Amino acid sequence: MKKQKKVTYEVQENETVADCLNRIQQDGYTPVRRTEVPIFSEKIAGKEVTYEPTGRKIIFEVRKVESQ
Repeated sequence: MKKQKKVTYEVQENETVADCLNRIQQDGYTPVRRTEVPIFSEKIAGKEVTYEPTGRKIIFEVRKVESQ
């Protein structure tokens, strides 16, 4: 069995999760893990710095579909 390098797909800005999953399937892969990474923005009020969540990035790890 040959070891594969890790392949990831990211949900693009103007794309739904379903669109991304369709793109993964069309390329011949199947998702094995979904990861959500929060995106923060820095807010400065006087001398105090706070971080507020402004969005998230969804990333899928995929593997090649093996034909039978």
